[in-house]
Amino acid sequence: MVDSTLNKIFNAKMTKDDFNRLSDYIFKQSGIKLPPVKKIMLQSRLQKRLRELKIASYTEYADYVFSPEGQKNEIIHMLDVVSTNKTDFFREPIHFDFLIDTVLLNFMNDQKINYHLKVWSAGCSSGEEPYTIAITLNEFMNKAPKFNYTITGTDISSQILQNAAFAVYKDERIANIPLEIKKRYFLKSKNKEKKTVRVVKRLREKVNYQRLNFMDNTYNVADIFDVIFCRNVLIYFNRETQEQVISKLCSKLKSGGYLFIGHSESILGMNLPLEQIKPTIFRRI
Repeated sequence: MVDSTLNKIFNAKMTKDDFNRLSDYIFKQSGIKLPPVKKIMLQSRLQKRLRELKIASYTEYADYVFSPEGQKNEIIHMLDVVSTNKTDFFREPIHFDFLIDTVLLNFMNDQKINYHLKVWSAGCSSGEEPYTIAITLNEFMNKAPKFNYTITGTDISSQILQNAAFAVYKDERIANIPLEIKKRYFLKSKNKEKKTVRVVKRLREKVNYQRLNFMDNTYNVADIFDVIFCRNVLIYFNRETQEQVISKLCSKLKSGGYLFIGHSESILGMNLPLEQIKPTIFRRI
């Protein structure tokens, strides 16, 4: 009986109607737009959920998603598997150069007393971005004793946030990081076969993670930030949603604070309280 159910799941095909129902719901809940060419991708990613729920077809799964129990419990699991979590350490390095050479020096020059920088990594994925920010800020802090910082990392995927907080990565993920930085901020696994590293505790403690959906009416993060990174997130939204997301981010950004977006993204022409400093770097007016 179990084998029969598994065979049905493995052989299940997502119909056009199944895809339309699910993709429309995903868009309403998360702002993530899935065009028809993504049907096979969605089918593949949801197959694990069918196995875990012992549901034999995507039609049955869609019915479950729209049931009272499904709307309460399944939406987070579905968005976990749908969310794209592609990221790297020191991705788009020009942003971290600007953070050091311009942002940090400006903030320190404006402060005559001890200063605590607050940074938000919005759409933080598995943690590479917030830990890269932490490494950058920690290196600066070593030369500026009065300086301190905290980082908030948010993402829509609960599972990916757990991975980010655990902060264990394959050794190959840090291959391009300078050796001295590796020695200071990463610990090698004692299991030689695993070839993994973990971000050191003092850096992990600088990052606070919480779940956040960009489609929420307001963003429930406690701080007003000096710097917000929201990179390679807008590409999954239509232009109207992009403007709404950035507007809500701006409500959490201090006047004079900086917003970084991805190099393949643009917010030019949007009605936002931002001035462009560089192609993907903006300052809050």
